Amino acid sequence: MRLFTTPVAQPTSAERIRSILMAADSMTIVTDEGRTEVSRLHGPGATEHIHLHPPTDADDAGADGTADGYTRATLEFTDIAPTPVRDRVRARVLLAGRLLTAPRHAAPAGSRCMELAHAVLDTGEERITVGLEELMEADTDPLATCEAGMLTHLVDDHSDIVGLLLRLVKPRLVLGVQRALPVAIDRYGITLRLEYARSHQDARLPFPAPIKDIDQAGVRIHALLNAARHRSPRSRLLSDS
Repeated sequence: MRLFTTPVAQPTSAERIRSILMAADSMTIVTDEGRTEVSRLHGPGATEHIHLHPPTDADDAGADGTADGYTRATLEFTDIAPTPVRDRVRARVLLAGRLLTAPRHAAPAGSRCMELAHAVLDTGEERITVGLEELMEADTDPLATCEAGMLTHLVDDHSDIVGLLLRLVKPRLVLGVQRALPVAIDRYGITLRLEYARSHQDARLPFPAPIKDIDQAGVRIHALLNAARHRSPRSRLLSDS
């Protein structure tokens, strides 16, 4: 008899990009003239500062791929884990296209318009290209803007919970673990980073059902903890050493 396992639910590439943009507080603008670091994006993230539009028809562009009033640019965003895990860069997002050099009257002050050619999600293991239509149809994770606070609160004030959640990880992954910390949380579950002597690996713990709004987060986390309490402890792991 063949055994089938259900894939663990996780955000799509487009959803991850949308969530990273929503939570971003800085970005790098790369043009032919160089790199410009833009930090402290005021508001809920890059999505309120960069308005994405479909590319202009090729007939409207010059030989270098740009049009009057636009400059070719790449916007770079780095998704960094808020907890002190090994290798804190979780992903990088690149938005490639053309920036409008002068703001439009309809655009809010401090915002820019960009004709998006494509977006790229670089996880370190693979690079996934996403188009504008797919990106705009994707949902932003309801925990995107509060994820950092939730994870740091979990580590600083409830470190014992991490050891409890470790009971839900496959036994073979727990062998040799020297430290475990939460590295991500989204609508579908919590991800623990398992650190060994010379390597690390992530273990994803899915929620019983996806979170639809922030108010459901506590219920989903408690459901995981209740499941963990019914598992026998398999290690004496220190989560902060």
